[in-house]
Formats: sequence, C-alpha cells, structure tokens
Amino acid sequence: MTLEDLLQRIADLQNEHGDPVIIGVVGAPGAGKTTLVEQLMQRLNTAEPVPERQYHAHVPMDGYHLADVELIRLGRLDRKGAPDTFDAHGYAALLKRLREPRHAVTYAPGFERTLEQPIAGAIPVFPAATTILTEGNYLLLDEPGWQDVQQQCTEIWYCDQDDELRKERLIARHIHFGKNPTAAKQWVEEVDETNAQLIHNTRHRADLVVTLEESLELSE
Repeated sequence: MTLEDLLQRIADLQNEHGDPVIIGVVGAPGAGKTTLVEQLMQRLNTAEPVPERQYHAHVPMDGYHLADVELIRLGRLDRKGAPDTFDAHGYAALLKRLREPRHAVTYAPGFERTLEQPIAGAIPVFPAATTILTEGNYLLLDEPGWQDVQQQCTEIWYCDQDDELRKERLIARHIHFGKNPTAAKQWVEEVDETNAQLIHNTRHRADLVVTLEESLELSE
C-alpha cells in the first residue's frame, strides 16, 4: 500500500462523511504509526503553509500517558505504556470535542520523549482543522475508555510491520532516548512485546490494514 493510496482514501472519507473526519492509526510499539501520520500530514497540508488555516491536524494518543508521579502512586511505573497507564477517557473526550463545531483553538497534550512525560497544551488544533489524524497503540482495544475512543473515529487503520524490523527499531529508539542497550532490549522483551501481542489481537477490528512498504522507510 502506498502513500498515494492512503491519501486517496482520506479524500474519499471526506467526500463521503463531510466534516469532521477522524482517522485513527493503530499498531504495535515501533510499527511506524507516527512516521506514517507525519508523512501523510506533510502531503495533506502542502497547499497551506499557515497552521491556522490548515484543514488537517495530527493529535497523537501519547499525550494521554499518565505522568510518572501518578504511575508511582498506582504502582505501574514498571509497566509504563500498558493500556491502564493512559487516560483513555480523557483522550476520548478530546476526540469528541474535536468532532463538534469549534470557534477557538483547542489544545491537546503532547509527549516529550526526552523527559518521557506528557506535556499539557502542547498541540494547538485550530478551528479550520476538520480532518484529524490520531495515532496510538490501543485505539481498537475492547475495554472501557478505549471503546469510547473508537466511537469518535470515522475509521481506524491498523499499521502492520515485520516484527523483527519493528523490534530492532524499537530497541534503537529506547537507546536513542537514554536506555543502555541491555536495558533497552529487556524493556522491549518484557514490556513492549507484551503490549504488542495485545495490540495484535485487535487487528481484526480495523477498517483497513496498512502493510507498510519498505520503500516508505518508516520508523517510529
């Protein structure tokens, strides 16, 4: 599947549904979700360089990570990235808000990987943005909170990637952001891959499975 195929699908969804359109992109850690969405965004907003007038916005799930201080309280810091370490209800509420008429900027949280912490009010979504691309791990999970996320999405795409390549890229990412190679590999095997299997089990619920072409050179 090519980038052109996905761009055409977005255009078809806009024509079919009108405003707003919210497209979710889901996949295992390291599958390339973020890079895929960023490449789509670059193409979608090419004609309008002024952010306030762009029709497309990117709102990632990662901003709804719980902060480390809360994970410590919950006893879940060692499983950061699992479904219950996100504010799924808050994420769903934001997507619902973005589906409604907006006359002022709406701020979404971001995630700072160098700090490994969510950052409130980091992503402005302007009223002109009527097509929202959002990506994360658990958009298809059949659990409270995540079910509400699904209800806000026009479509959800599953991002597929070769497992060995995905794990190699994931280990490299952890090393890049501060883990030593041994700790990075251990985290991938003990935490990320447990989550990856859970995510893989939701694949059948997707509206579209996107098998990434190697030529896209995606990494997350």
